[in-house]
Amino acid sequence: MIVGLLVNPVAGLGGAVALKGSDGAGVQARALALGAVPRAGERAAAALRALGARRPGLTVRTVAGPMGEDSARAAGVRYEVACGFGEVGTTAAHTRAAVAALAGADLLLFAGGDGTARDVLDAGPAGAVLGVPAGVKVYSGCFAVSPFAAGVTAAGYDGRTLEAEVVDLDEEAHRAGRVGARLYGTLRVPAARVRLSGRKTGSSAAPPGSVESIARAVAAEMAPGVSYALGPGATTLAVGRQLGLELTPLGVDLVRDGELLARDVTEQTLLVHAMSQVTYAVLSVIGGQGFVIGRGNQQFSPRVLERLAGITVLATQQKLAALGGRPLLVDTGDPVADAALGGPARVVTGHRESVVYRIQSASEDL
Repeated sequence: MIVGLLVNPVAGLGGAVALKGSDGAGVQARALALGAVPRAGERAAAALRALGARRPGLTVRTVAGPMGEDSARAAGVRYEVACGFGEVGTTAAHTRAAVAALAGADLLLFAGGDGTARDVLDAGPAGAVLGVPAGVKVYSGCFAVSPFAAGVTAAGYDGRTLEAEVVDLDEEAHRAGRVGARLYGTLRVPAARVRLSGRKTGSSAAPPGSVESIARAVAAEMAPGVSYALGPGATTLAVGRQLGLELTPLGVDLVRDGELLARDVTEQTLLVHAMSQVTYAVLSVIGGQGFVIGRGNQQFSPRVLERLAGITVLATQQKLAALGGRPLLVDTGDPVADAALGGPARVVTGHRESVVYRIQSASEDL
């Protein structure tokens, strides 16, 4: 089996530092200046480890340096370099050229986010592909739920495929709080639906008032003198409205005693605050995917989660029902942190309404 590997080395840079994405050289430079650490390479290596353990005779065909070779070496799998660019490949042109160079592989793994998926689609891949989630925005359906799941899915690939959607998102509008996602196209992915993320869906199907009902419940339960870190999402925005506050649509805001302490905080700011004051997280569920942590809210890193006093999860009953019994998911990149978050959790579904629902690490076999 020959597996192609393509890594976008700057994917996910903007997440923990509250930049809402990583597209563009300017954003990437700013993210690095703010202390962002590249993680795409290690997430690709995690996928290869899971793959190599199940297919020890495979060969990985990849791109020189941080676009894949470094990850293959770190994973300890046999690999060959198909091409290189002489510099760190961070542009759409690099991605398209790499897809063309890896065309002979049985399956192409690519590590990145929705922007990388769009570039892969533009390149016109000859066969099946599978995304290793490594970006800030991972709303497309062509990604596995975790690097581990990507490796397991690749190992079991038998040639059967299905179509998965690629979502196009205007990143500048995204930073301004306007989520105008549209279908960009489809890619062929291995037919392993249970390990695929699925496309993100919104809360439009919820009955009028259900989100506001959740917001009233959360506001009523907030204790005096306690800080709350409200993550991104329409439901948490409704909590802000209930408190009379205008929150950052796609960021993390800190509130206490009905007042806004800090807007659009980074992971570092959130950590410092949680270390000095009692702080709870208030997080909404991504519709269609079921993620609570790890998609668009990378500020809630393992070290931040360790310092939090607790987590409140918000979801409409319709959003939970649409999961069809599948668990809520967490993907921090740290298996120990993910496992600690697993188990039954209270999910607020309305005013004086809640259910107990299972949270699971996305790296567990579903």
